[in-house]
Amino acid sequence: MTPESEAVRLVASLMALSARTAPKGKGVDTIETAVLGGTDLTKLAEAMRTFGKEHDLGFFLRDAKNIEAADACLLIGCRGAETAAINCGACGYPTCAEMTAALRAPQRGGTPFAGPNCAVRMTDLGIAVGSAVKTASIHNVDNRVLYSGGVGARTLGLLEECTVVYAVPLRAAGKNIFFDRT
Repeated sequence: MTPESEAVRLVASLMALSARTAPKGKGVDTIETAVLGGTDLTKLAEAMRTFGKEHDLGFFLRDAKNIEAADACLLIGCRGAETAAINCGACGYPTCAEMTAALRAPQRGGTPFAGPNCAVRMTDLGIAVGSAVKTASIHNVDNRVLYSGGVGARTLGLLEECTVVYAVPLRAAGKNIFFDRT
């Protein structure tokens, strides 16, 4: 392990801290995080490849290469089924009770995320992800927010209470591997 990769693992933990302390709607925290490294990155990449092949999504295969080359990966998810109880209608249902009644579990071959989701909680997720990548930027750690990595994490059962998950792979190298990709 190089000093840079050790530092990346520390920054991943600081990013999880940033996600945890980011502002949350009504002060209720529905965010979950996990830091992956080593063989867990290989497992995540393989899950992404499998999903990408099954659903003819080539960008999953490309992103899996980035996960494998990463020094660490932060998963950030949200328990989006937990409503803010304000009946705002942004989820597509007139009341939070109706949204909750419409909840469904993902099925094999179905959509990768469970829904519907509370819009307030999805906003919380976006703010948490933004806070986390800000922390990576402050510490000069290359990163990229991946929908595909979040889907892979859910297929593996990681952050299992979360209805939506994003992955943020991290790497310290002379060139940013997450951009200018083919």
